[in-house]
Amino acid sequence: MHAKTRLSLLIFALPLAAGTALGGEIPPAPNGIELPAGYKDWRVIAVSHREDNKTLRVILGNDQAIAAARNGQTNPWPDGAILAKIVLKDAQHEAWPAATVPGKFVHAEFMIKDSKKWPQYGGWGFARWLGQEQKPYGKDASFANECFQCHQPVKGNDYVFTRPIPFP
Repeated sequence: MHAKTRLSLLIFALPLAAGTALGGEIPPAPNGIELPAGYKDWRVIAVSHREDNKTLRVILGNDQAIAAARNGQTNPWPDGAILAKIVLKDAQHEAWPAATVPGKFVHAEFMIKDSKKWPQYGGWGFARWLGQEQKPYGKDASFANECFQCHQPVKGNDYVFTRPIPFP
């Protein structure tokens, strides 16, 4: 199967279109960040797997992020770059038990680079929406402190864990 077809099948399993949810509009994150429109059409920058919580992660990027990743300009990432992390539970393929495939959708989270808007967070705005209903994460805007603290170990990499796919 062609890589683009596999990715299309994966993205087809993702939540409803940005801006819509079961029963209406998706509310913004508590810090005012809106769910980025069209993120399901973005291209893949990287993938990762977490053994601790058995999740697959597909990291997508908007056009600015893709250009930065392809040109090796990710430390720092340019203002305007947006990284989307789509998190899915691990599942076993019914016809190939050794294969880990995307399972239940967990959440979509975003990092938006704007060094003037979010200097207190290394230039990044953070947002997350949970489950199929796309419920915004966090009780108030201070949830971003939790995100930023988690990203401290990669401060020297512009606070980003993602390693873009090294295409030949």
